[in-house]
Amino acid sequence: MEPESVLVVEAREEWHITLRRRYKESWFDAHFRFSTPAAIVLFAVSIMANFYAGAYATKTASNPVTDIILSNTPVFDVDFFFIYGALAFIAIIVVLCLWHPKRIPFTLHALSLFYFIRAAFVSMTHLASFPDQAAIDTWNFASKLLGEGLFFSGHTGAPFLMALMYWHKPRLRYLFLALSAFFGVIVLLGHLHYTIDVLSAFFITYGVYHIALWIFPKERALFLADELQESTSSSL
Repeated sequence: MEPESVLVVEAREEWHITLRRRYKESWFDAHFRFSTPAAIVLFAVSIMANFYAGAYATKTASNPVTDIILSNTPVFDVDFFFIYGALAFIAIIVVLCLWHPKRIPFTLHALSLFYFIRAAFVSMTHLASFPDQAAIDTWNFASKLLGEGLFFSGHTGAPFLMALMYWHKPRLRYLFLALSAFFGVIVLLGHLHYTIDVLSAFFITYGVYHIALWIFPKERALFLADELQESTSSSL
């Protein structure tokens, strides 16, 4: 076997060993075993709450109002970016959590808190969609997961929440910030949200993140555990 082939095989073995070690350590962590199922259940409930809040707000919606950007901008067809961009965002979160399973509890708990708070805001805000809103298949999975209803924008807030969670990782931070800005522009171009829905998402999400840090400190410690352990090992 060529020397280069040997190095490739060793690298692959090390990759599998590292991943297996992470899952083994996660399984033997008592708090991880308790927190992960609870986080999954809580996240599912938060998505349901978000869905029913959106349905309620849509049913009881009042007349649409004027908007400083939407009233002066033509509507664009953003269906592709709105749907498949959201699916790509969800896929990134799934991959990051599967690569580091200890990230799962805090990620789901923070997202659950985000969606519960959003459901509360949506339930209290019953504005109708802008009159010339782009035609979007609102029954697609990504739309349901990131949230229906108007105030505040889930498509803008959820990536920003991920940016805050990965702020210590510059590449991921800038990726999620870019996605947050991208979705903010998309929902405005499609007249899918009012300007206040997009701008307020950043401020509300920042508060949600810090509430999550306060409520779930053990989950946050788990979230950072693998990186702390690997950085300590590499410095020895």
